[in-house]
Amino acid sequence: MNIKNFIINISLFMAVVFVTTACNKEGNDDEVTLPAPELVSSSLENGAVNIPVGDLSIVLTFNQNVTSPSAGHSSVNLEGAEVTSIKANLKEVTILISGLVLDCDYSLIIPKGVILGPTKVPAEEIVINFSTIKSTPVGPVKSELCTPNASSQAKNVYAFLIENYSKNIISSTIANVNWNINEAEWVYQHTGKYPAMNCFDYIHLFASPSNWIDYTNTSVVEDWWNRNGLVAAMWHWNVPKQETSASDDVTCNPQETVFRPTQALTEGTWQNKVLKADLKKVADCLKLLQNKNIPVIWRPLHEAAGNIYEYTGGTAWFWWGADGAEAFKSLWIYMFDFFKNEGINNLIWVWTAQGGDNAFYPGDDYVDIIGRDLYNITSVTQIQQEYAELISNYPGKLVTLSECGNIPDIENAWQSGAQWSWFMPWYDYERTDNVADSDFGSAEHGHANAAWWEKAVNAENVITLDEMPSLK
Repeated sequence: MNIKNFIINISLFMAVVFVTTACNKEGNDDEVTLPAPELVSSSLENGAVNIPVGDLSIVLTFNQNVTSPSAGHSSVNLEGAEVTSIKANLKEVTILISGLVLDCDYSLIIPKGVILGPTKVPAEEIVINFSTIKSTPVGPVKSELCTPNASSQAKNVYAFLIENYSKNIISSTIANVNWNINEAEWVYQHTGKYPAMNCFDYIHLFASPSNWIDYTNTSVVEDWWNRNGLVAAMWHWNVPKQETSASDDVTCNPQETVFRPTQALTEGTWQNKVLKADLKKVADCLKLLQNKNIPVIWRPLHEAAGNIYEYTGGTAWFWWGADGAEAFKSLWIYMFDFFKNEGINNLIWVWTAQGGDNAFYPGDDYVDIIGRDLYNITSVTQIQQEYAELISNYPGKLVTLSECGNIPDIENAWQSGAQWSWFMPWYDYERTDNVADSDFGSAEHGHANAAWWEKAVNAENVITLDEMPSLK
């Protein structure tokens, strides 16, 4: 044997001796059995509160690699909900839960033996106590409309909203820009169901009547109402950029116009003349609907505070909020009284809160419903908190999701306690500007795609057009 082979053989022999000795000199491996796995952390802390309802994923992290044989999964206990999956990967165990509901205290119990270390030593029992989001108590809602001598149809619609409040949520779309049900048609094409409400917009009042927009032609609204659909309307109120502007040189952006509420409410100013003329014009349009016994859920002067209260340096987005809260409230009340003097009694008034803008609230005598517009929110907890804040700040009023876009499934938000009166995703101009265009058939959408709507219209608590009673 040469010296090289001798060295190799000696090395192999020593390795075998080392391994054999390390395992157990007497053939018993108890001395090298690892201790029980210990829980290092949990993504859900014991004692956690305000956990969103619906589905939940919990990740348990241990101090060593672990396994979780399926034979022990049935012994995991979570009374009142369902453990749908338990998966171990290296040092982590992921537990999926479904069926969590509001106002519940839960205790997740993982018995000893469900989770094992690499040498089959079981982890001790793990107990995680937690509670879900508390529902927001909804007090009695004011049963009378603000509008004096409201029409019977307006009363019927308002009674329907109250009857379903915190029990069901009403689906809604908005016209693509002004005077159509294009978004509703798009929802129907992709889901087989129409929303229960459609919102129209008097944004082009300055140009009506013309060959491209005529608000005196109410056939589209009449047809919707006659199908038992709820009718809503808003008004992106465009005004002249300056006194000498052409009739179509208008805007609602305060950075593009000198038109302001304070001057508009001052008798004798050119702004005051425009104010009165515009109010008379829109009042005449609303009376056309009133004369046909069509009530209108009316949301004017929306989002008045803009982002004034969101951060330092925030500004109003529309001219009607540019002079601050007191001027805005005076403008709202002026409109309310103007319509009352015009004999309009078919309106249900909706004021849109921006969060932290209580100073802009016109008052209980001039508002029936509080709206909130929410966009680009991924957390149902945040949506629930927005809802709860409005319920607290405006007792006795219905609260609704007056606009939305790119938010979680409406059913998840509802189950989390955000039980709005209705929801209304904003329109996608390119997608639904023309029902005859080829891209109208696409399932994509800038604010709520077809998959989102499919889940919404089939949710248990969502009211669609086919479920609407006649409120005539």
